[in-house]
Amino acid sequence: MARRVHHYKRSSRQETPELDMTTFMNLMVVLVPFLLITAVFSRITIVELDLPSSQSSAADAPDFRVEVVVREAGLEIMDGHQVIAAIPNVGEGYDLEALSGYLVAIKEQYPDKRDASVLLEPEIAYDHLINVMDTVRTVRTVGEAGQVERAELFAAISVGDAP
Repeated sequence: MARRVHHYKRSSRQETPELDMTTFMNLMVVLVPFLLITAVFSRITIVELDLPSSQSSAADAPDFRVEVVVREAGLEIMDGHQVIAAIPNVGEGYDLEALSGYLVAIKEQYPDKRDASVLLEPEIAYDHLINVMDTVRTVRTVGEAGQVERAELFAAISVGDAP
């Protein structure tokens, strides 16, 4: 008779393998500062705008209104009734430096005036509106030490459709 050999299972403890987090932590140590450094932080500025009202009577009408009309052919500066200056386009864009010069001259004549209107033709691009509004709001000046400063021109801007 052959002898049966009984194989007993060896009771070995099965250890749970440890998860090696060293490589992952090294990746995070490098990746997080890199992402923070390369992130673009944008600043959003909100400008309060007013719509021109059609309820102007002769008693309430001011003597002088600053209106900048943005047309395809160029810019026009109006006093509320007639065109004071017409500024044709330069190259492929508007001549914002000439506009700034006219607005500085108007501000010198009317130093207490704070409001202005920007009136647009229907097909004017949004970027042009923003550039004209920035030019109407402030003027860039060079200080005594050579630093560039901004001075306020007409901060209360109304936006509307061109006549």
